[in-house]
Amino acid sequence: MTEPAMETVDGFGITAERQFADLWSRSVLTVKERRLLLLGLLVGQGLHDMTDVQLDVALRAGELSEAELREVAVFLTHYAGWARGAQLNDQVESLIERVRRARSDRAGPGG
Repeated sequence: MTEPAMETVDGFGITAERQFADLWSRSVLTVKERRLLLLGLLVGQGLHDMTDVQLDVALRAGELSEAELREVAVFLTHYAGWARGAQLNDQVESLIERVRRARSDRAGPGG
């Protein structure tokens, strides 16, 4: 089966995956810069569920540190509004706690 015919089998899935992979692998902006832009967009639009996903990826992949995520929350509070900033801050702090707990659970009793 040719490649274009394969796309019709999965339809949107393969095409979307390729487009996102291409978009995230372009060389002008770093992945970190792209993640920051996306977070700003999601917070500004109040898309909290999608923000949670992007925060999680950014922290677990090492793209953004805990301190950087906290700074993003401070910064975006002033531009996206207090309510969205407070929501973002809650999301960041909850994520940091979950990740720290998961890391300490994996470390086991001996540390």
